[in-house]
Amino acid sequence: MSSLTLKRVYEAPEASDGARILIDRLWPRGIAKDKARIDLWLRDIAPSDALRKRFHGKPDAWDEFCTAYAEELNGAAAQAAVKELLERLAEGPVTLLYAARDMERNNAVALKAWLERGEGGDRSPT
Repeated sequence: MSSLTLKRVYEAPEASDGARILIDRLWPRGIAKDKARIDLWLRDIAPSDALRKRFHGKPDAWDEFCTAYAEELNGAAAQAAVKELLERLAEGPVTLLYAARDMERNNAVALKAWLERGEGGDRSPT
């Protein structure tokens, strides 16, 4: 199993990033598609608009967000996106891209933790 790393989409691409996968539902503001060098955009793995709006700017509700997001990740569309992500991860390094300013509490952090717990299927990232 290859490595899974996290990076803000606004950071410069590096060769060590491997496959760069955007996991936000909305395209990040102020960044051109060619500059972002995104290999895949998995909108369906992102938190729903309702969930995102419910927890935006509420760092004290982090655990509640993670629980609600984990529930959404069990939906059919999200599971198809998880499968695609795991397939890419089996091929080599993957960098999950996100736009949030908070580097400790965002959907990429929650998704990586969910995957590492083995909730994303029979494979977990290293």
